[in-house]
Amino acid sequence: MQIVAYLRVSTARQGASGLGLEAQRAAVQGFAAAGGHTIVAELVEVESGSKADRPQLAAALAMCRLHRATLVIAKLDRLARNVAFIANLMDGGVEFVACDMPHANRLTLHLLAAIAEHEREMISQRTKAALAAAKARGVKLGNPMGAGHLKAGAKYAASLSVARRADKVRSNDLAVAGIIAELSAAEHSNDVAIARGLNERGVPSPRGMVWSRGQVARTITRLASYAEPCTVR
Repeated sequence: MQIVAYLRVSTARQGASGLGLEAQRAAVQGFAAAGGHTIVAELVEVESGSKADRPQLAAALAMCRLHRATLVIAKLDRLARNVAFIANLMDGGVEFVACDMPHANRLTLHLLAAIAEHEREMISQRTKAALAAAKARGVKLGNPMGAGHLKAGAKYAASLSVARRADKVRSNDLAVAGIIAELSAAEHSNDVAIARGLNERGVPSPRGMVWSRGQVARTITRLASYAEPCTVR
């Protein structure tokens, strides 16, 4: 079968360093190799598992519908630690597989999601309790220097943020490059026609909304500037 790989880390630092991503990528690639499956796209998200707003996940689901592919993740908690989110996804018409439990049925996935959600809540409660206990002992929380200690790393953090946004834009562009190329090859093709074609196929725009002529034009311009071939693998 054809599969779309979805990788997620919780922090920008993990995303920039590759920490956690390589292990997830290896798990998905191992699953694909063992089953003779083809990876048609890979999308990476840097976001907390408690948040439901996932532009890269939305793009991954759109790719699954387009290619009639299966969404594959390394571990269930990489998808979400939220029971309602998992339930809605399971009812969304896209099949998905967790490499750590590839033969799990719908009931098992609900139970695992419930456990992951409970674990997230317990971590939050333990953190709050530890901070409250420290404060009761007279420990001064926070950095005594205030924001002063951030100055040295502010410039680096800003550049890291810019790089992260650029990587996210590039990932979005490459995910739709093949579809745009196909629509561009059609007779009488223009930016309006390409936008209409993307919307008809259910491919979300970079912001998770419908495509406009301007968004198509900007995406094509960026694709032309990338050094590597702009095709969805």
